[in-house]
Amino acid sequence: MTGIDLAVVIVTWNVRDMALDALRTLYADLARTPWWRTHVIVVDCASADGTADAIAAAFPQVELIASAENLGFVRANNLALRRLGFGSDAALESLPRAVYLLNPDTLTHLGATGHLYALLTAQRQIGLVGARLEYGDGSVQQSAFMFPGLRQLWVELFPTPGRLIESRFNGRYPRAWVEAGQPFNVDFVLGATMMLSREVIEATGMFDEGFFMYCEEIDWAWRIHDAGYNVLMMPSARVTHFGGASSGQARPQSIRHLWESRLRLFDKHYPRWKAVLARRMIAVGMARKARTAANQPEIAAVYAHIRRLAADEPS
Repeated sequence: MTGIDLAVVIVTWNVRDMALDALRTLYADLARTPWWRTHVIVVDCASADGTADAIAAAFPQVELIASAENLGFVRANNLALRRLGFGSDAALESLPRAVYLLNPDTLTHLGATGHLYALLTAQRQIGLVGARLEYGDGSVQQSAFMFPGLRQLWVELFPTPGRLIESRFNGRYPRAWVEAGQPFNVDFVLGATMMLSREVIEATGMFDEGFFMYCEEIDWAWRIHDAGYNVLMMPSARVTHFGGASSGQARPQSIRHLWESRLRLFDKHYPRWKAVLARRMIAVGMARKARTAANQPEIAAVYAHIRRLAADEPS
């Protein structure tokens, strides 16, 4: 992998058509920077819809890793990062200068990848950058947030005045900052588009494999900040993100993974008093959700499971 400017990693699970579109638009954008040395890795997690075969046929230049099991987002990305040489004894200069973790349910707008790469490599103190995400209709999707606190947890679990939903109370940055078009510092960006410098990957490690899915990008961004690097959102880098294409295929399991990951995140990064309070809030909130989902027994059972987990003391 020596000499690569940008490595791109995409993890797929039963999203054949979306993944093909994601690769098509990515390569169209990469073609605008022919002086870059790039390498694209796709890790397919035992898709049953022919994703791996379709990618191999349409994009033979892709390095395809076809896993026999569903590794999940975290382990699959780490597998690709290790394939690129991270986590080994390789010299820093031999690693890709930047790694771009890109979701398969995306469409890259022309120029987006170049804007992210230029921003990431502009200053040594920048460790992670993310794109402006848009829904399929072109409207802006929230793609950068403040680290989750007790106020955001309250909004998630209990009735909250509507005016607070899109405010700093709920960890949102002003939309005017996005519309202004200039990069700005954030706590974390969504995992749909994460471009990281090789220095920050080596300094902080990879994804924490204690997270199967969800919150892993928050945890990594927290560690990146702790290591003294900045995280930025780049509004001029536009990527359409359809969202939830893989996780939405297994909703009860997705709800369980989400809240188990949140419990792990709070235990890991909150002081003990705050983690205890967060767990108590979640236990009460899950009891409320279980009652409202009484006509959906599988989902109600997941909420009850999370309530029992939250009732335990943080480890």
